[in-house]
Amino acid sequence: MSRALVIGAGPAGLMAAEALADAGVAVVVAEAKPSPARKLLMAGKSGLNVTKAEPLPAFLTRFDADWLAPMLRAFGPDQVQAWCEALGQPVFTGSSARVFPTAMKASPLLRAWLARLAAKGVNLRTRWRWTGFAADGLRFDTPEGPQTLHPEVTVLALGGASWPRLGSDAAWVPWLAERGVQITPFGPANMGFHMHWSAHMAPHFGQPIKGACLIAGDQRERGEFVLSERGLEGGGIYSVSQALRLGAPLQLDLFPDHSAAQLRDRLARMKPGETAANRLRKLGLPPASVALVMEMARPLPADLAPLLKALPIRHAGPRPLAEAISAAGGIAQRSLTGDLELRALPGIFACGEMLDWQAPTGGYLLTACWATGLWAGQAAARHLG
Repeated sequence: MSRALVIGAGPAGLMAAEALADAGVAVVVAEAKPSPARKLLMAGKSGLNVTKAEPLPAFLTRFDADWLAPMLRAFGPDQVQAWCEALGQPVFTGSSARVFPTAMKASPLLRAWLARLAAKGVNLRTRWRWTGFAADGLRFDTPEGPQTLHPEVTVLALGGASWPRLGSDAAWVPWLAERGVQITPFGPANMGFHMHWSAHMAPHFGQPIKGACLIAGDQRERGEFVLSERGLEGGGIYSVSQALRLGAPLQLDLFPDHSAAQLRDRLARMKPGETAANRLRKLGLPPASVALVMEMARPLPADLAPLLKALPIRHAGPRPLAEAISAAGGIAQRSLTGDLELRALPGIFACGEMLDWQAPTGGYLLTACWATGLWAGQAAARHLG
C-alpha cells in the first residue's frame, strides 16, 4: 500500500485521512498536540453547530471564495448531516436553520469518528510537531526525538492563526513562503470589537442585545450579541465583522419590525416630561439596550425614532487575532491547483483554515473545513494513481 501523510488532526485533516484510507492508502496523521481536534472540541462546548440547513445556492453566498463552490457542492449541508448520522450521531435543525447533533457536544461525534478511522487503519501520532522541510522529507519533533518522514503524498491541515493555544499557530507560514507558496497575511475574522466603555456600562456586562438588526455599510444582519468588559462579542457581531474590519461603520436598528413613524407615534402618546430612559423602557427596550443607547448617543435628541432605527456604535477596532473565532488570509488561491495541490510543491496538498477564505459562523466554517479536507484527501489519493 502507498504511504500518505496528513499533518494536523483537526476536522479538515481527519477528513482528508479518511478519504485516503477509503481509497486504500496507508495514512499517518501527525498531530502536534497531545490529542486531536482540540478546536472542534472547544467549539462544541456550548453546542456543536455542524452546518446550516439552507438551500445550497444561498449557502454558497456566505463564502468570499467562489472557488470553494465545487467542494461545497460535493460535501455541503445535506452531506454533513448524512455523515453525522452515519457516525451514529443524529442531528436536529434549530429555529435559525442551524444544525446540531442531538448530543449537542462535539466529544461523542469525535469519539465515534476516531474509532472509525482507527478501524480503517489510520495511524494517529500525537505530540508530533512539524518543524519544516528537510532535504529529503519533512522533519518532526516527537516524543522519541527528531524524526524525518518521506511520504509519497502529504496533506497539510494545520489550521489558520486564530486560537493558537489550541494548535492553529501559523508556524508553517515561513516554511511554505520560502518554497514559493503565496500567503495572504492573516487577520481576525468572526471576532469581537473593542469598546471604550464608561463606568455606567459595567452592570450590563454579560448581557445580550437581542432582536436588533446590525447595519454595516450595505449589509444588514439580524442577530444577537453580548456586551462584555472587552467590547462587543457574539454571533451578530461576527456576521458583520468582515465589513467592519474593512472600515464600514456600525449602526443598530433596535426596532427592525417597526418604522420610524410607528416609533414616533408610540413616543408621542407617552406622558410629557418623562425621562428619555423611561421612554425607552416603555418602548420595550431591556436595561442593557437602554444603557447602550445612553452610552452611544447622550445627549439624546428630542426625536428618538431615527436614533433607534440607526444607533451609531463607535467601536475601537477588532479584538486580537488570537481571540478570533477564525482567521482571514492564508494560502492564496493562485498558489493552488483545482485539486488543492500546492503548485510550488507537487504532491503536497492543503485544506481547511490554512486556505484563504472567509465565512460567518453558523455552521459554514466547519462545513468548509470538512469539504476541503475531503477534496484534498481524494485528490491526494488520485495523485498516487
